[in-house]
Amino acid sequence: MNRIRSLFLLLLVGNLAWGQTASKDYIMFLTPQWEGERFEDGRPKVPNSVLERMKSVTIEEAWGTLRNEGYHNQFEGGWEPLHDDVPIVGRALTVQYMPNRPDVSDQIKKKGKEEGQIGNTNSWPIDMLVQGDVYVADGFGKIVDGTLIGDNLGNSIYAKSKTGVVFNASSRDMEGLSQIEGFNAFVRGWHPSFLQEVMLESINSPIRIGAATVLPGDIVLAKKEGVVFIPAHLAEKIVVTSEVVRLRDLFGIGRLKEGKYTPGQIDGRWTDEIEKDFSQWLKDHMDELPVPKEQIQELLKKRTW
Repeated sequence: MNRIRSLFLLLLVGNLAWGQTASKDYIMFLTPQWEGERFEDGRPKVPNSVLERMKSVTIEEAWGTLRNEGYHNQFEGGWEPLHDDVPIVGRALTVQYMPNRPDVSDQIKKKGKEEGQIGNTNSWPIDMLVQGDVYVADGFGKIVDGTLIGDNLGNSIYAKSKTGVVFNASSRDMEGLSQIEGFNAFVRGWHPSFLQEVMLESINSPIRIGAATVLPGDIVLAKKEGVVFIPAHLAEKIVVTSEVVRLRDLFGIGRLKEGKYTPGQIDGRWTDEIEKDFSQWLKDHMDELPVPKEQIQELLKKRTW
């Protein structure tokens, strides 16, 4: 009986994942812990308010919280970003590219034409982007002839998403892309060649970006140090954890400057006296702290003093 159930599950998942674009049911199968709103394609729709707060989260804070939750394979470094100082935050739209194989490539193009796809296959995912999406693609690390976009496609991507891209591949037209204000690209390299001998294998399926596994709807946090791919159901927890750390650091630094506590007291486990002082400090400075007032009020509700 268990063998029959396992076979049925494999057949079900295989059917859900068939085709270039993953089905809504397949994406929901992959992301069962997300209990919030979803896009029509099934991707988790982490609220815009969480995305906005995520911009203040550091790579280290996100990585540390993920590790504590048992997610050890969500960071990838070694990028050549277009800009060092323009972070990317958004919901992943995942794309898998593979080395070209004519018989498979012909079938993909034929099916895409039947479904109304327009242009080259590397433009198909771009047509699906909505605001807040991040185009995340595994191009198997190809640099020469692995340039997934240039400045024309880059302008289209930013017009639709207002974010940027993360490519395990390369891009071209660095000069032109750098003129798109607010856009950023985390790529493996830059090259003047055109995309050749590459085929699109799937859209919105699980992909591997270096050492990280990425699902559609994951939250992308890309900064100078590298990129963290955050499961949707952990996004708000990471934001809240970061905000608590930020508030405690501000309080601790302020009290050290005042000479009220010693470094040993602040760096160690806080006493009840310090915790009470911290709670009062939150109340007194609520309107001027770099964390939403509503979140500070929620934090205070959970405290016993």
